[in-house]
Amino acid sequence: MKKFFEDIKKDMKFKTAGPGKKLTDDGSTKSQVVQRSDGAKPRHAPTEGAQRAGAAALARIEHQPRPKVLTSHDAIRNQVKRELEAEAAAALADKENATVAEGSKVLVKDLACLSVSGVYFTCPLTGATLTKSEREVHIKEAIFMRFEEDAVEASVMMIHTFNKDREKVKVAVDIISKYIENICKNPTEEKYRKIKLSNKVFQDKVRPVEGSREFLQATGFESIMLPVEGQEQEEEFLLLPEQNADALELMKERRDRLQRGEPVRAQLDRQPQAFRPSPNATRFELPPEFYNLTAEELRKEQQQRSELLEKNAMLRTKAMREKEEQRERRKYNYTLLRIRLPDGNLLQGTFYAWDRVPVLFGFIRECLVDGWQPFELIAPGGQKLQETEEAALAECNLVPGALLTFSWDAAVQADIAAAGGKSPALLKPELLETILTLS
Repeated sequence: MKKFFEDIKKDMKFKTAGPGKKLTDDGSTKSQVVQRSDGAKPRHAPTEGAQRAGAAALARIEHQPRPKVLTSHDAIRNQVKRELEAEAAAALADKENATVAEGSKVLVKDLACLSVSGVYFTCPLTGATLTKSEREVHIKEAIFMRFEEDAVEASVMMIHTFNKDREKVKVAVDIISKYIENICKNPTEEKYRKIKLSNKVFQDKVRPVEGSREFLQATGFESIMLPVEGQEQEEEFLLLPEQNADALELMKERRDRLQRGEPVRAQLDRQPQAFRPSPNATRFELPPEFYNLTAEELRKEQQQRSELLEKNAMLRTKAMREKEEQRERRKYNYTLLRIRLPDGNLLQGTFYAWDRVPVLFGFIRECLVDGWQPFELIAPGGQKLQETEEAALAECNLVPGALLTFSWDAAVQADIAAAGGKSPALLKPELLETILTLS
């Protein structure tokens, strides 16, 4: 079939090719010119102005950028370029992934080298150990769970814990206390047992304080819609049913609980830990939670401080140096302290930078078998700390970490020895059971 159509095409081409020629004819003979029979007039030559206009248009066209026509070679080059770019992007992504993986390895390694894994807190309601970011949510949940056991106590906790503005809390507590006092003085008068929720004082001073309505309802107030004189629509009130003498005494007791209320705060977990004697006792590798600054800001601060240290050493007065040291100490939230005991073992604990010296003494006493006996603490530089001293740890240059030396009171130990007594034991057995070695 294909050959049949090819034969037809050849035959048609042969018939339309014009008259044939003999092989003996002169090949140089010119073809005859076919004359036009339409009678058209010959065209006149363009005028000089038209020629100039045409030349100008041609010049403009030649100066215009011509679109590039892609050849097969261009397409190939573009395809190769796209593939190379894709390979380069993939290689860059692999490199970034490798960098992230390496960073993760470094992070894990750094965590393993830390003197303490982090800063932790204990919920006073549940005893759970929490990170800093978990504290607030956990305590709120614990307070809400408290409503099932004691709604009054839970609402008091809400008022004092959920509201950060202590002055607004005090105002609300005073107003609620006044409600209760008026009821106790006038137990039969309904106007004192009725609180209009649209009242301006209630709206501005009591309602915004979270937990205030919960407290009123926990003491016996009930929500009710009542008519208001001069209004068509009813309004919401909190109404307390008439109370007997015992109920009134109970209301006074609940008022006192409200006034004595304190915020529920997660307590710093000091993470007491015993270590064997180690030459690394003065080495502290601390996590970022110990600092008010970020790790990057801290590195920059340290670099700038080291660069300026020599320049300013001779120019600063003692007062200037002390002021700068105080400013530096404010950069720390917490401090990690180690106490070297007479047997060489170490006791470690975490403290707030603003904890007072007696807090440190109390921590040590709790960890000792004979914590009642007097002892001394020597800070770096030979400074002797006094248990009655109310200075903050930061003010004693004990931030963000420090090694202190413990010793029993020499006079008391001499009296014990003269009486034939034994030297007191040191750390409690539960600490010695988990003793570690500093890396």
